[in-house]
Amino acid sequence: MRLPVFDIGEFENSAGASREKYCTDLDKFCTETGFLLVENHGVPDNVIESQWTAVEQFFSQKTEDKKRVSVPYPGYPYGWIGPNKEALAASKGQKTPPDLKESFNGGPIKTPTKKINDNRAYEFCYQPTIWPEIEGFKEAWTEYYIEMEKLAARIMSAFAEALKLESTFFKNYIEFPISALRALHYPKTTDVPEEGQQRAGAHTDYGSLTILLPQPDTTGLQLKIKNNWIDVPATKGTFVINIGDLMELWTSGRWKSTLHRVIAKPNQPGRKSLAFFHQPDWEAKIYPIGGSNNDPVISGPYLMEKFLSTGK
Repeated sequence: MRLPVFDIGEFENSAGASREKYCTDLDKFCTETGFLLVENHGVPDNVIESQWTAVEQFFSQKTEDKKRVSVPYPGYPYGWIGPNKEALAASKGQKTPPDLKESFNGGPIKTPTKKINDNRAYEFCYQPTIWPEIEGFKEAWTEYYIEMEKLAARIMSAFAEALKLESTFFKNYIEFPISALRALHYPKTTDVPEEGQQRAGAHTDYGSLTILLPQPDTTGLQLKIKNNWIDVPATKGTFVINIGDLMELWTSGRWKSTLHRVIAKPNQPGRKSLAFFHQPDWEAKIYPIGGSNNDPVISGPYLMEKFLSTGK
């Protein structure tokens, strides 16, 4: 099985029957697999390359240097999270050994102009990112984050049209999104992993959508369709987009938040990826489209509960 490809540049320049076809296809992709590849996205190559360089510099440091920007306590969302600290399968109720990975995590670049009444927003999502003292790192990271935020807004607009809504339907929900950017490093493996251990355990993502950029020409990411695990390609210049749990809820279950993992096997080379987890504003009230207006999900508390479930 090959993942479907969505040319967002061509979509945005289309009209009439051609645009309707793009919308029909996009709805089909999100309904059947919840995963697609996005090309012709317009994110500048130099921004992507600068981010890869910065991330490579960070992960190539000695452990004691990375520890200087460790998350200061369990549950703090930003900074370095070292090996044996997370088990993503726990978010699906599965008990496994810790995932074979490390990560650097950063939060929103801008904060809301209007005060949020729930102080947990500031205690969690709007905590400061703990930056490493690597020349140019913060600048490269910030520029990439901004590009991801813009791309996510464009994809959300396309999603709205695919759902036969106004293209601006999601706009008021994502004025100050509480998105996070995560750089992941899966170190090379030598021995056979512990039983049930993966580089990233089987899980679904939590938010509206994820924009993933795997290291080109690497393998390991898989998604589950019916009872089969399908390999996801890592093609230079192409983003992997997947639906999160919140979007599945938002579409009343029409679109699928698909189970996926990064497998661990003996004698694998190292692998890196960049994952941008798009999440609506902290106070955004999510009602199922076409469903009941009772008991909305509130974006921020929903995300916080999911995140805290994966810590070891």
